[in-house]
Amino acid sequence: MNLIKALATVSSMTLVSRVLGFVRDAVIARVFGAGLATDAFFVAFKIPNLLRRLFAEGAFSQAFVPILAEYRNRRGEDEARALINHVSGVLSVALLLVSVAGMLAAPWIIAVTAPGFTATPEKFALTVELLRIVFPYILFIALTALAGGILNTWSRFAVPAFTPTLLNLSFIGFALLAAPYFDPPVKALAWAVFAGGVLQLVFQIPFLARAGVLPRPRFSLRDEGVQRVLRQMAPAVFGVSVGQVSLLINNIFASFLVTGSVTWLYFADRLMEFPAGLLGVALGTILLPSLAKRHAEQNPQAYSELLDWGLRLTLLLAMPAAVALAVLAVPLVATLFHYGAFTATDVINTRHALVAYAVGLVALIAVKVLAPGFYAQQDIRTPVKIALVTLAVTQLLNLALVWQLKHAGLALAISLGACLNATLLLIGLRRRGIFRPQPGWAVFTLKLALAVYAMGIVLWWLAGPTAAWLASGAMDRVLKLAGLVLAGGFTYFGMLWLFGFRWRDFNRRA
Repeated sequence: MNLIKALATVSSMTLVSRVLGFVRDAVIARVFGAGLATDAFFVAFKIPNLLRRLFAEGAFSQAFVPILAEYRNRRGEDEARALINHVSGVLSVALLLVSVAGMLAAPWIIAVTAPGFTATPEKFALTVELLRIVFPYILFIALTALAGGILNTWSRFAVPAFTPTLLNLSFIGFALLAAPYFDPPVKALAWAVFAGGVLQLVFQIPFLARAGVLPRPRFSLRDEGVQRVLRQMAPAVFGVSVGQVSLLINNIFASFLVTGSVTWLYFADRLMEFPAGLLGVALGTILLPSLAKRHAEQNPQAYSELLDWGLRLTLLLAMPAAVALAVLAVPLVATLFHYGAFTATDVINTRHALVAYAVGLVALIAVKVLAPGFYAQQDIRTPVKIALVTLAVTQLLNLALVWQLKHAGLALAISLGACLNATLLLIGLRRRGIFRPQPGWAVFTLKLALAVYAMGIVLWWLAGPTAAWLASGAMDRVLKLAGLVLAGGFTYFGMLWLFGFRWRDFNRRA
């Protein structure tokens, strides 16, 4: 399997999902704007979405995939299928109980996660109602993550990467067609989440059956594999999802700020997640099973080389993305969201948050490469210790920055925390001899920095004043933004070509 081709496959599928995600956010911004209703929905949706990243795509995937890869490579596919059956049975029962408990405890959950909402009874009541509708999403999406982990271990990367597209289609359809039939209309978004979760799970079933790994759930807490997954999951919740915990705590701070703060942070986060998903999630998806296989084969040299390859690709693609997000913050936000109820003030406030998020983009993506370096070896303790330190420092930064920078301070705290997280992970891998950098890093980094600098100057010069973007029509913005993207890409990759970079140099087989 060629890892560059696998990365391209996952990234292209993710691109489809992310583009539809921007369409969905543009539709939401146009139909609902930024106000009480959207603040209520985004807080309600963030809670099951957080649980998804904590338990489904985060801790569960990092604990389950290495063990499943070990079973498949060392014990054979029959025992791997037995592990899948037992894990799916335990996971289904646990998630059903969590979903019911979450729906019943919705008022207390909102009181804890968005205490500022209690001062406005209407907003609080609406958020509770929306949370009860969206909470079962965690059941559907966690089982979807189980299916995705299985397919990735069997090198079927395209299907799990495409699956999130269905949630975006559900959002778009409900917002455009169903909103007028709900009172208040924002309830349509909550039911879109519920329907999207069901669609994502059902979509993967035929592909599991075709690969011969369709789960046949069996509940058994005594199964050895189930116990190993559970032991790995508990600490992994902290290790792989510290950023999501920080985002949830950010909601608590943001709930005390002016109305619209939660929504501005949400849209900025969505823009930042575009490159993070295309590269970070894609790299983590293909690296984890590949690293787990190398570990099972007891090949530390190949293990280290895979990490080196992942980090070089991270810098190669994430550095220009971070600079472009910061320089083109207003053009991006205005082009995507400045329609209907989304005002010029909303654009400027979202820009502030996006620039702050861009500071930590490279580190955020690097964590997706570095953390699997520990988890593929089933080392949970080290990332957990690093994650706890990072979480504590991030909250201190929140307290220090929110008073002066408001919602942008919360975004900056997330970015600085990601930088600390990536640095400590890298130090840990180096000290244990897990990662040994290949020669040429100094020259590689210098060439990248020069290319990124040239791109940034070109983008800044061509972007023009903020007022022009706010006053332009939709088509003018789209055409001008497309021109900026082409100019920036031509400058950056042209400079790399002059410096001797060639894509074939990054080919690697797993």
